[in-house]
Amino acid sequence: MSYAQLTRFMLPLVVTALVQELSGQFLNGGMARMPRAVETLAAFGLAFGLALFLAGTLSQVRQLGLVLVEHTQGCRVCFRFVLAAGLLLAGVLASLALTPLGTWIINDLHGVDPALGEAVRVTLLWLVPFPVLHGMTRFYSGELIRIRRTDIPAYAITTGIALSILAVFALLPLGFVRQTPILLPVLATYTGALAELGVVAWGRWRLVRWPESGDMPLLTYFYVLRFFWPLALIMAVQAGTRPLINVFVARSADGTEALAVLTVVYALGHIPYGWLNELRNLPTAFRQEGDLAKIRRFCWGCCLFSCVWMAVLFWTPAVEYILGTWIGIGPELIVHCKTPLLLFMGFPFVVSLRSYFHGIGLLQHRTQAMAPSAPSRVVTVLLVLALLANFELHGATQAVGALVSGHTVEALVVWWSIGRGRRAS
Repeated sequence: MSYAQLTRFMLPLVVTALVQELSGQFLNGGMARMPRAVETLAAFGLAFGLALFLAGTLSQVRQLGLVLVEHTQGCRVCFRFVLAAGLLLAGVLASLALTPLGTWIINDLHGVDPALGEAVRVTLLWLVPFPVLHGMTRFYSGELIRIRRTDIPAYAITTGIALSILAVFALLPLGFVRQTPILLPVLATYTGALAELGVVAWGRWRLVRWPESGDMPLLTYFYVLRFFWPLALIMAVQAGTRPLINVFVARSADGTEALAVLTVVYALGHIPYGWLNELRNLPTAFRQEGDLAKIRRFCWGCCLFSCVWMAVLFWTPAVEYILGTWIGIGPELIVHCKTPLLLFMGFPFVVSLRSYFHGIGLLQHRTQAMAPSAPSRVVTVLLVLALLANFELHGATQAVGALVSGHTVEALVVWWSIGRGRRAS
């Protein structure tokens, strides 16, 4: 195993992760150019944050295809598990859109005005099928990564992003979209999601061939659940951190403006470091080579590259050009975006550390050792939000500060939990 092999494996995942992040900026730019731009950004940011909180628990079903599937029987078990989980989460999303529970969570808990709350609930109703599409896409991509065909998920994501960007440009001038601006992000999101699922499903059908179980141990639903629940908990916390922070931010004096700022900085700040999450795939994909030291050095090299990239984007005057010209937000929002983006410099270090030890835990099927990191992140975020509320800081700055702190504690807990087990063995 060489660094060139690791780079070739990671490059399609990195490129597509970056393109995926950039597509979010096209979407934000499209919303910024619509009537009632601040309301649309805030409504979609709040609704999609709730949808990702639910669908985010399925993000790690990729690991079922990458780690657990060894034969056709195991593939069938994992497929049914993913489908059932997706349908269950779709039902929960529908209940948020249609029942008093959703009204309480959106209007009362977040403290938003009735007009914004209605827009959020309509958006949630449109997003009901999203968990099923997201889960199936991630599961198929895990099977393809298992056979080191990272190019197929890359093609899928690139195709989905290209079509979603085209959808933004096509929808912008349409009268019914300008009359109901929230349709722009919803329709563009579905265009990309359906295209991505179609490509990975085609690639999986053409390239993946699992053997019959034969003498190999059969995979049970109980084992899948035992393997997956810690990953689901971690991803639920990771996805739920943003809605949790939104609750605090939305109730502040500058709540709507802060939500609009967070919608922009979450997507933009994620670009230079988000791809580092893909490093968790390396230990399992290269399990036969067994050179974890080389993988560890490769991870820290990626971290350094991400830090340099982030410094160039957010610690120089380029940030104003990106926010004003590329995304197209007004000067009043640009001012409040700068400090949160500076704070994003802390993410490459903690995400690289977390990704490496997540990869070790997945390789060893020790997902339960990773579970304590989830509550530690929530507790840290709540404590930091309570602390920062005593200072005269903009809501978006408080939110990102709490998010960085939560990531840091989470990474340290994963390092301690997985590292302790390795030393004991």
